[in-house]
Amino acid sequence: MWFQKEIRLPAVKRGFHLITDLIVAQLPELEEFSVGLAHIFIKHTSASLTVNEDADPTVRQDFESHFNHMVPENQAYYRHTSEGPDDMPAHLKAAILGSSVTVPITNGELNLGTWQGVYLCEHRNHAGKRTIVVTLQGE
Repeated sequence: MWFQKEIRLPAVKRGFHLITDLIVAQLPELEEFSVGLAHIFIKHTSASLTVNEDADPTVRQDFESHFNHMVPENQAYYRHTSEGPDDMPAHLKAAILGSSVTVPITNGELNLGTWQGVYLCEHRNHAGKRTIVVTLQGE
């Protein structure tokens, strides 16, 4: 069985945001799968997705701090600067983290670890709403 749905996420500030509950709330169809995979893809080049710690918010703050240090703004070697100083770094961060995650489905639920959640990694200072495509496959 296959199912696919686009989900529009609310605009959020720059940073790392848990979206697991938002995804599950928009997917009542998840309950129809006893075993399978949920593939979650973001349709943007300046935001990304990852799975990581969902309990301690300082982890998300540390992610933001680390990525800002690793991929700084206003570098003289950036050529793609027409959309502001955060644009090229946002593309680089998105390329590093990736545009999708795949999570197992077990008994109608995302089978994440005890301390895991799906993050929307927003790399732009003034981004709008983001769209993800969730594809469920299984039985």
